[in-house]
Amino acid sequence: MDERIVVVGAALWHEGRLLAARRSAPADLAGRWELPGGKVEPGESGEAAVVRELREELGIDAEVGQRVPGEWPLRPPYKLRVWTARLRPGSPAPAPLQDHDALRWLAPAEVWDVDWLDQDVPAVRDALAHIRRSPTRT
Repeated sequence: MDERIVVVGAALWHEGRLLAARRSAPADLAGRWELPGGKVEPGESGEAAVVRELREELGIDAEVGQRVPGEWPLRPPYKLRVWTARLRPGSPAPAPLQDHDALRWLAPAEVWDVDWLDQDVPAVRDALAHIRRSPTRT
């Protein structure tokens, strides 16, 4: 039985750019970049967690797309799963409300210009590959 706790990440796309969020806490992660998201609550689906976390962390309404195949180990007992997402029409612009002090929309050529958290690097790489293969882009 897998006792690891699922953390969701959102590969949030808007006008061909990926949203990256810079951590402000905890101290050992502060200043590095990640896909926004957070822990799945008991009884919550991954998709519902993505929507909730984006609302709580960034103040936006998002529509969840496809799950990016795979999962990536985080520090025990956590594992990361990523979904594509996009802003719902009429959603406010994202703002760093919790755990982040900056946001950047990254064009494909800029994605590797930020200092991603080590554990997010393979998830971002796979999310980019997934988006390139997906005809709907989400």
